[in-house]
Amino acid sequence: MPKLLQIDSCLGILSTGKITENIAKVALAQGWECHIMHGARYIGNTIQHHYQVSSLISEYIHYAESLLFDRHGLGSRLATKRIIAKIMEIKPDVIQLHCVHGYYINYKYLFEYLNQTNIPIVWTFHDCWAFTGHCAYFDFVGCERWKTGCYSCIQKHQYPKSVLFDRSRKNYLVKKILFNSVKNLTIVPVSYWLGNLVQQSFLNKYPIQVIQNGIDINAFSPYDDFEPFLMKYEMKGKKIILGVASTWDRRKGLDDFIRLYSLLNDNYKLVLIGLSKSQLDNLPKGIIGIQRTESVKQLAQFYSLADVFVNPTYEDTFPTTNLEALACGTPVITYNTGGSVESVSENVGKVVEKGNIEQLKNAILDVTSVGKPYYRDLCRKRAVSLYNMDDRFCEYISLFNYLLK
Repeated sequence: MPKLLQIDSCLGILSTGKITENIAKVALAQGWECHIMHGARYIGNTIQHHYQVSSLISEYIHYAESLLFDRHGLGSRLATKRIIAKIMEIKPDVIQLHCVHGYYINYKYLFEYLNQTNIPIVWTFHDCWAFTGHCAYFDFVGCERWKTGCYSCIQKHQYPKSVLFDRSRKNYLVKKILFNSVKNLTIVPVSYWLGNLVQQSFLNKYPIQVIQNGIDINAFSPYDDFEPFLMKYEMKGKKIILGVASTWDRRKGLDDFIRLYSLLNDNYKLVLIGLSKSQLDNLPKGIIGIQRTESVKQLAQFYSLADVFVNPTYEDTFPTTNLEALACGTPVITYNTGGSVESVSENVGKVVEKGNIEQLKNAILDVTSVGKPYYRDLCRKRAVSLYNMDDRFCEYISLFNYLLK
């Protein structure tokens, strides 16, 4: 029985945690033994053998080191020694890396060990952190220093935030040397947009295979029993515009939603899911704000009742919220941003210029004038044919088998 070891900051929750679980689900069905090593802050349920490699205290110490000295990913020394010892104990046939940033792992220690082994390494890129000197995204500020060598980072105060020192140049060089020393590495970007960036980076010597994210198309499917929501939030007879994010901020387009609200008449209702308590308190009267849904089913019901799902994100790799909306039969409008556009074809939504609120409003008017019945089956069919997680994550198992051969 082949053994798969995944390493990620999350266990079973948030975007990457759910992805690791779904990969394990497919792998287990095909006879693999599945293990995962994870951090301490984001822990849910799992079907895998799991090992928490850090503590909350060690992660806060790592955070302080990163915050003061711009040494993100260079703390957690003891935790990483535990990871290495556990790898030697498990003896995995394949190691799959996900987010090796997030204050729980020392990437220098880890890669110094991995570079001495012949174990096939599959590194799934969910963002751009691996080939920059600091940030996880650079679209929002239009920075291209990552192509030639980072320095004087203009995003020093963004994740992973540093308040004192700027080590972006040194971080860039350390990553370039370490990550280019792996003997058997395959990079898996989750979007073609991100794959194109990797090809322009210092990691372009490695084989790249794009595997887009998938979702549970049974959990996210069209619902008709959402009448209670319409009554509770006084939305009956209105055109409903939905926005969903795990964390709302300017990068995710919260300010644009508020500007959009002022341009629409009373026939429209805006619903935002995923807001913090302080954001709810400051939300303009008339926008319906919800912190969290009670279940995946309830989230799917909100997707289903919406006339259009709007994703005004300014930088994103391949947002699964677009896929969830499509699976529930709801058309998607998004900015021309990163990999967000890859899931939206002409017959299931619209792509508009980033930050152009007038275009965004007109796209909403166009889509809602055509009507939800026109889009419902088209959206569902696209999600089922392209983004079924069983199909997408089977590509990982095929890749693992190929590497073992």
